[in-house]
Amino acid sequence: MSAMRGLQPWRWIGVPMLQALVATVLFGVPLMAFGLQIPQPIFPMALAFAWAVIRPSILAPFAVLLLGLFLDVFWGGPLGLWALCLLIAYGVAFAGRSMMAGQSRLILCGWYGLATATAMVAGYLFVLLDSRSAPGPVAIAWQFVATIVLYPFSQRLIDLFEDADVRFR
Repeated sequence: MSAMRGLQPWRWIGVPMLQALVATVLFGVPLMAFGLQIPQPIFPMALAFAWAVIRPSILAPFAVLLLGLFLDVFWGGPLGLWALCLLIAYGVAFAGRSMMAGQSRLILCGWYGLATATAMVAGYLFVLLDSRSAPGPVAIAWQFVATIVLYPFSQRLIDLFEDADVRFR
């Protein structure tokens, strides 16, 4: 069924990008649970990973860049921080794309975790260098866990569009 779907950019980049933006804004609402603020997952991380796995494209890195800049503006961080971190995650997934081909969901989940961890470590180091103070490790761990939980969304996007372009089978 997915092979019959076309691979128009608005379907595999535009719509998921809009969904990630809306989810980021919704989760940005300051809610407290048991006296703690709920962690804010990095929704574009699932997209950066899926887009690297689905197929090589010139549009995907630009979309990742835009999503990262949105996160920087929305969260009030240094401009370019999340854009660079998401592009690093995209690069890790893209570099391992040939090794991921034909692997099980568990292996892909491991690669997603590796890409997410790489982006988080890069973000930690960039903030450390920029502000000369270390971000809270507990907050980073919760954000990492909240982002790892998003893997099924990435897998769903991969399942929908992986076989849509016969040039990259």
